[in-house]
Amino acid sequence: MMFSNKRILIVVAHPDDELLGLGATMHHLIQTHQVKTRVVILGEGITSRSDVRSVDKWKSELAIHRKNIKMAQKAIGYHSISVHGFPDNRFDTVALLDIIKIVDKEKAAFVPDVIFTHHGGDVNVDHQRTFEAVITACRPTAFETTKAIITFETPSGTEWRSPTDPRHFLPNLFFSLTEKNIRAKIKGMECYAFEKRDYPHPRSPEALTIQAKRWGVSIGRSYAEAFCMVRNIQ
Repeated sequence: MMFSNKRILIVVAHPDDELLGLGATMHHLIQTHQVKTRVVILGEGITSRSDVRSVDKWKSELAIHRKNIKMAQKAIGYHSISVHGFPDNRFDTVALLDIIKIVDKEKAAFVPDVIFTHHGGDVNVDHQRTFEAVITACRPTAFETTKAIITFETPSGTEWRSPTDPRHFLPNLFFSLTEKNIRAKIKGMECYAFEKRDYPHPRSPEALTIQAKRWGVSIGRSYAEAFCMVRNIQ
């Protein structure tokens, strides 16, 4: 299995994206393939709910968000985490270079074999910029140590792209998962007080289960998560 014993860096825009994108797959790989995982969350994930960004206004909610991240980490069992403070849903107001430099520093410290990040065609601008930063930080030079770049879908951020947009998520990599993996993902997602939703929202427990069954059916399994392999150097 190409992921066994690998160092896996997960770079996401917001708290909860790490659960939505690959929570069940992380749980599976940690439990069965002895991977080492680190999650990097670039944005604070809250302040876009105001017309004008104010960190002070959302101070208590941001503190709860930080606690929720740790609770979600415990549900999945991933090894370490780094949280940054880029403005929620305003990554397009930040120089891309500033985001790239964070990814560069995280890569240098962790030295991943594999990076998972957002699909570049998501409707969410923060997801788009995160993808661009990862791709730029992982230029395939002779000194690049990251061998694989893999993108994931983010329910309520990927499928809401216009049907006429050419940048749709077309997966070519699937992880067969168990009900236990899916339960861990849902448990982690339910830790996020400000992000969890009721059915039929895509982030609801029922919808996440349906999505896992949908991808499972597509590969003849009970449950799965789907990904796009952007680069794989062996």
